[in-house]
This record gives sequence, C-alpha cells and structure tokens, in this order.
Amino acid sequence: MKKPAVSVFVVSVLALALSGCGFHLRDAVQLPSDLGPVRVVSADPYSPLAEMLSESMTRAGAVPADPKESVGVATLEVISERWGDIPISLDQYGRAQEFSLRYAVIFALRGANGKDVVPQQAIELTRDYVAPAADAVGKASEHELLAKEMRRDMASSVMRRIDAVSRKINRQGQ
Repeated sequence: MKKPAVSVFVVSVLALALSGCGFHLRDAVQLPSDLGPVRVVSADPYSPLAEMLSESMTRAGAVPADPKESVGVATLEVISERWGDIPISLDQYGRAQEFSLRYAVIFALRGANGKDVVPQQAIELTRDYVAPAADAVGKASEHELLAKEMRRDMASSVMRRIDAVSRKINRQGQ
C-alpha cells in the first residue's frame, strides 16, 4: 500500500528538480503569419533534405503550395548541399582511422512577394566517427547512419532559424 505514495513522492521530486534546473520543452516552431502557401525547392529534385523540410513546414502549420501555382507562393530554397569526409587520424600504416563528416547547406526563405523572409545563410554540421580500415562494411553503414541523422538535424536547424526570424518579426510588429 505504501508503493503509490513512494512513486508520487519520487515523481514530485523529479518534477521539482527539472523545474529547478531550468529545463523546459521547446515551443512549437513559429512561422511568419503572412507566409501563405510554401514550396520547398532544391537543386537536387530527389533531395531527402528538401523532402524533410517540406514535411517540417507542413507540421509547423504551413500550407503546401499547389505545384501548378507559381504566383503568391513563398519559397524555401535549398541553394546548395555539400558533403565532405575528412580523415582526422591515421594508423601506423598511414590509413585513415577516424573521419570527420561535414554537411553544409545554404538556404533562403522568400515570401510570396519575393522579399527575403530569412536571408540566404549557411549551416554546417560536423560529426566524427571511427572507421577502421579493416572494416569496410562497418564504415559504410556508419557513414550512412550518420548522414541520415545529420539530414534530420539539418532540417531541424533550418526550421529553428526560420522560427528565430519569425519570432523576431513578431516582436517587432507588436
């Protein structure tokens, strides 16, 4: 019979500790109120990042633009996506053991009126991973997994930049 009281106590202490440390959940991504329908475009028509951004914009409340419509449509443009794999350590035989995977994206968000909502800017992410020369299969799967995670993180970073600009615009308008 004392177990429920103990669990309530533990939950209360944890909640109090979390509130005391300053932890709080992020607010939902805020888009500019006058954005209108949005189209995500990329130089690569099969870009997984563009697809993720399109889904993220929809989840944030943006209305997807009709593919046939070009007037009165805001555009989130992925101008450039670049990947780089740089060796950062070598073994005694001169073979690369550790790599730094870099992912850089340049993007801009233009409103339906053609003006920049979020001016062109770059975001770069870097992750280090170990890839012994003897394990070529493991290296490929590690690289693929990191690339997938970095694309997800990049989509989140772009959305946070849009959110930051939107909040700034909304504060100035008030």
